Amino acid sequence: MEKIESLRATDVMGPYSHGIVSGNQVFLSGQLGIDPETRKLAEGIENQMRYAFKNILYILEEKNLNFSNVVKTTVLFTEMDDYQKINEIYAEQFSEPFPARTAFAVKELPLGALVEIEVVAELSNE
Repeated sequence: MEKIESLRATDVMGPYSHGIVSGNQVFLSGQLGIDPETRKLAEGIENQMRYAFKNILYILEEKNLNFSNVVKTTVLFTEMDDYQKINEIYAEQFSEPFPARTAFAVKELPLGALVEIEVVAELSNE
């Protein structure tokens, strides 16, 4: 296993890594919608989604990857009413074929976040 850390993404807030490479797979820890510059949770579901994806991209870039390498995502969110907005912003990040995805509402997330996103990516064969 190889640990992945990005100085551009938000800080790790517990006993875990930004990501781990195992074989040809890259497993990223869930990312919250924290602005990496201010280190504060963004306001609203749209902004939190965008910052979560920005942090994910920063971590993927440590292995020269991007969203086209993502094969599976998990999206956790606190308000079912946000599901349509989540889909809209999610669709901006990926293109066909879309990664497999699990999405579900949860009671609460760390720091009072509205959304948390984790991804599994495949290392490029190039």
